[in-house]
Amino acid sequence: MNILRDIFNKMNIPFDDDKAEKFQGYMEEILERNKFINLTAITDRDQFIRKHYADSLLCCQSDEFLDTEDIIDVGTGGGFPGIPLAIAFPDKNFVLIDSLNKRIRIINEICGMLDIRNVTAVHGRAEELARKKDMREQFDACVSRAVANMSTLAEYCIPFVKPGGTFIAYKGPECSKELEEARNAISVLGGNISRIEKPVFDELPFEHTLIYITKIENTKSKYPRKSGTPSKEPIK
Repeated sequence: MNILRDIFNKMNIPFDDDKAEKFQGYMEEILERNKFINLTAITDRDQFIRKHYADSLLCCQSDEFLDTEDIIDVGTGGGFPGIPLAIAFPDKNFVLIDSLNKRIRIINEICGMLDIRNVTAVHGRAEELARKKDMREQFDACVSRAVANMSTLAEYCIPFVKPGGTFIAYKGPECSKELEEARNAISVLGGNISRIEKPVFDELPFEHTLIYITKIENTKSKYPRKSGTPSKEPIK
């Protein structure tokens, strides 16, 4: 965990033995269960810390994240970026959603084992969950490292965010063209691109670019469209 401790120091985030134990424990549990269900392609522990933990924490110095209380992670997979952010910020509340129930059960089990109390993992498709009254436009921020076209990802994520809140998308380094093509979709969904950030911390290279999208108005009731449609027919 020395790598992670150094990263926390560089990011000016408090780090203690309790957090270290939770990060270590979560990694070990994910790698053990990964033998039976696909949770991560990264099995080297140093790379796990850099590419899952450090990468997930990239947004945590931003005002858009620091000013939040309730955050949703859409398409969380093995729990990223939600779990590292939740461990680092135990005063914030996190809901993690994924369409594969096996992953959700594992995340809830591990959180129970490690006493990570500020996480609730929910099974379901974003298109369906975003229509529920207790989830639609209920979050200060949405984060997502899910692999999807930006137009599609925006339709999955923006409906969860309160007006005035932020959608933070973790995208690949060459995302400019994809983002430009999604500009109208983001606007249709009530969002506005506020900034693009390529985080760099000393010698540590990061694979993701962060796209900050401010929710400036309520999402129209027709969005998100029925399951499968956002991926098959992205908003133009």
